Amino acid sequence: MNMPMRKSEAISAASPAVAEVLRLKVAKPSYVQAKLLPALTAIAARVVPPLVMLAVILTVWQVLCMKPGATLPAPSKIWTEAYDLIVDPFFVAGPQDIGLGWRVLISLQRVAIGYGLAGLIGIGLGTIIGQSVWAMRGLDPIFQILRTISPLAWLPISLAAFRDSQPSAIFVIFITSVWPIIINTAVGIRNIPQDYRNVAAVVQLNPLEFFAKIMIPAAAPYIFTGLRIGIGLSWLAIVAAEMLIGGVGIGFFIWDAWNSSHISEIILALFYVGIIGFVLDRMIAGLGKVVTRGTAAG
Repeated sequence: MNMPMRKSEAISAASPAVAEVLRLKVAKPSYVQAKLLPALTAIAARVVPPLVMLAVILTVWQVLCMKPGATLPAPSKIWTEAYDLIVDPFFVAGPQDIGLGWRVLISLQRVAIGYGLAGLIGIGLGTIIGQSVWAMRGLDPIFQILRTISPLAWLPISLAAFRDSQPSAIFVIFITSVWPIIINTAVGIRNIPQDYRNVAAVVQLNPLEFFAKIMIPAAAPYIFTGLRIGIGLSWLAIVAAEMLIGGVGIGFFIWDAWNSSHISEIILALFYVGIIGFVLDRMIAGLGKVVTRGTAAG
């Protein structure tokens, strides 16, 4: 009775060239099987669900807003009415007539200044407060009250103080975003394990070395949590402030489009605002994961 040949016997019986090809396939998977397919599968697992949900939302939106008497434009109508803004976000037709891309960049410039100041001052002040129990107990209730004030409520104060729209907008961004950075930094400093402080005392670290090598790395997850909250508040604040102070930012564009009854342009601008806010949050979260080696929240 003929017995079936084993795989090794089949390879030996084949010609040398065929045997070599079969041996390589048996020995290890190809690059596509080993790396490319798992990478594509991982990307698809992240990208496909949001795309499917977006398609469903757009379809439902289209169906609901196609009906006569609908108060909001359908996606197809937005594409038609705001086509020029969609396909060319960086056009320049005049001092006040520029694309949404330029408007976003102007708003981001203001956010960068205000948020940068908030980050520097917030981390520094939070570090100082976190080292004192009395300062933490005395100032925390005040910070908790101030952080609940709306960005628009700060705008009249900033205009009265600076008498100019540009520094007023930057101040609103700063004063809105600095509180979560201070609070989270102070909490992180307070939660540094006592063992870390004992080791620093044993090796006789000076205050600057203790700050750089012990305090900041240990409190980094808390600090980046505050920074993530702060960047979201900064982006919210600039859009709200620009609606009132004017200029050419994305916030003023939304307000101007409302006054002109251009609802499609407003919806397109809101899409820009949401995408930029998401990107800013992901950037801070990614930076936090790199700095804290994956221990930061998010």
